[in-house]
Amino acid sequence: MRLTDRDMEMQEEQEMQEQRYEWMIAAEEAGERIDKFLAESLDDSISRTQIQQWIKDGCVTVGDRTVKPNYKLPEGERLILVMPEPEMLELTPEPISIDVVYEDADVIVVNKPRGLVVHPAPGHYSGTLVNALLYHCKDLSGINGIVRPGIVHRIDKDTSGLLMAAKNDLAHNALSEQLKAHTVNRKYIALVHGNVPHDNGTVDAPIGRDPKDRKLFTVTDKNSKHAVTHFVVMERFGDYTLVELKLETGRTHQIRVHMKFIGHPLVGDPQYGPAKNKGIAMEGQALHAAVLGFEHPRTGEHLSFEAPLPDDMVRLLEVLKTR
Repeated sequence: MRLTDRDMEMQEEQEMQEQRYEWMIAAEEAGERIDKFLAESLDDSISRTQIQQWIKDGCVTVGDRTVKPNYKLPEGERLILVMPEPEMLELTPEPISIDVVYEDADVIVVNKPRGLVVHPAPGHYSGTLVNALLYHCKDLSGINGIVRPGIVHRIDKDTSGLLMAAKNDLAHNALSEQLKAHTVNRKYIALVHGNVPHDNGTVDAPIGRDPKDRKLFTVTDKNSKHAVTHFVVMERFGDYTLVELKLETGRTHQIRVHMKFIGHPLVGDPQYGPAKNKGIAMEGQALHAAVLGFEHPRTGEHLSFEAPLPDDMVRLLEVLKTR
């Protein structure tokens, strides 16, 4: 099943605001315990014990019915989880150093280092970019609730680079609309395996959950979302290629999934890349959000920012150039 653009927008907006998740149970998933299915499908920080409690509290339904944690999933049924808001949660501003590229009364743009998680998740409410922003800004937009204040878009923990956050609801709504309209300019630089034969190209392939491992994503026509990535080769290093990638859509793990799909997974990618990197050391995928451009939410002025490659990618490229 392919979702329409409007379906995708509604689902993404709903998930961001109320933490609502929905699945259609496929044939290969039938017969699996519901608590095990959810534990494999959700973020690693959410424990199976927490999931079992949500099931007991009625936060999980199958075909509009509440069930028990040991319930075996039937094929073709709709599974819905409405994750409850954390009770009495107060995120703590933390003096975590952040690289602020731009800031005014409405928006802040930061250059996120590799290894920093963007927003808190159940069981992990500290040490994130949100904690750092709360300390730095004192106030952020409240549209995404208390767990993800100000967060308009995300990049993976082990991806470095530019990310914008909203300081008020006016800015948040305006930036979100630009993301939905695909008018935000987002360019990434990545080092991938193999010699990419074409100087440029476009990957237009839908992305959905990987049925073999629901914590991952894959190119599929089943329960998928439209995804388009454009790439341009910057430099070749024999068995490796440096590419610039421009996102037309913004699906979870989109670049990582698309590059694997065309046979050129990212160097250092622990989930989508090869087990061995032929002697190249890289902690996390070699992916950097290098360019971010958008219209200012209040003035309409076009803003564009660039962030240099992080030191680990610079060192990696220097090694490749001497081979």
